[in-house]
Formats: sequence, structure tokens, C-alpha cells
Amino acid sequence: MTEDRGHKQFDARSLRAIAHPLRVRIMELLWLDGAATSTGLAKRLGESSGTVSWHLRHLAEHDFIEEDVEQGTKRERWWRMKPHSMSVEPAEFLANPDLRGPLSVYLYEQVQTVSNRLTNFLSEDWDAEWLRAAAASDSRLRLTPEKLKELNEEVAAVIDRFRAENHPDEACSAEGSEIVVVQYQSFPHRSPERS
Repeated sequence: MTEDRGHKQFDARSLRAIAHPLRVRIMELLWLDGAATSTGLAKRLGESSGTVSWHLRHLAEHDFIEEDVEQGTKRERWWRMKPHSMSVEPAEFLANPDLRGPLSVYLYEQVQTVSNRLTNFLSEDWDAEWLRAAAASDSRLRLTPEKLKELNEEVAAVIDRFRAENHPDEACSAEGSEIVVVQYQSFPHRSPERS
């Protein structure tokens, strides 16, 4: 794809719009599995089509998703993720007490989503080759904020290189390929005071 995928930085308005458990789940399904209708999403989410339609329109209004006119008909609207990356900088919102609630809801739902992805993978029936290739591990390092930033930038560069060679939205010629989710978190841990 030659389309500029861009970047969407959350602001107060978009944070309030996304800070809803069902909206986070809708976005997750569209991100992982591609375009869908409100009816299809409603079945997967155990919600009514009307409720999901309302949330889809709300997400579109705030530029998170868009109608997929190539797949839609007069009777059926398809929705897809907007082609851009998204990020939220919690430090920007913590000073505003009115935004702490929406930030907390959004971050909680994101952590649950990340955890559920791994749990779902482990409960599915994958062959041994995929199970050996997958990874879930923890590492301990002692870093300064500058070194942590450097680590994150290097990991992001590796992921970007693989994405450029194997973009998930493009037809792939590699036999046996699947969409692969790379989850990565890095954060400091405050140890209790030693006596």
C-alpha cells in the first residue's frame, strides 16, 4: 500500500469518545479482522445491532473508523479502521481531573484487550509449528528514562521493518502466513522500600 497511514494522537475529545468498553471491543475486532457490518459485530459481541450501529457512528464521527464504501450496499454498511496509527500519552491527561476517568477506562480496557489476545491464542487449536514460533516472555532491565526510550525506539524500528515487508492489509503470497499480533509493553516497576 502506498497510502500514507499517518498518526492520530488522542486529544481530550477523542479520549472521551473512545473511553467506552464496547467501543474498545469494536475497534479491536475491526483492527484484527478487518471491515465488518454492525450486524456481524453485534453477533460477535452479544449486543443488539442498533447499539453497535450507534457506537460505530460515534467512532466514525471522531475519526477512528470509516465506512468501507467498496463493500457496502444501500441496505448494508461496512465499517473499517481508518488507515492510521493511534496513541495516547497518559501524562498529557493526568493533570486534568475531568480526564482521569476517561483515561482510566480506556487504559483498563486496553490492558484487558492485550491480556485477552494472549489468552485466546493459548486456548485455540494451533499446530506445533505456530506454538513454537509464538512468544510470551518477561524481561527485567535496569534503565534510565533515556535508555528505556532508546529501547522502545529500537523495538519499534524492528517492528516497522517487518510491517513494511509483510503488511497485514495487503495480499500476502507467503503460503501458511497468518495475521500476527505483536504486543510489547515497557514500563518501570517501583520496588517497595528495602529495610
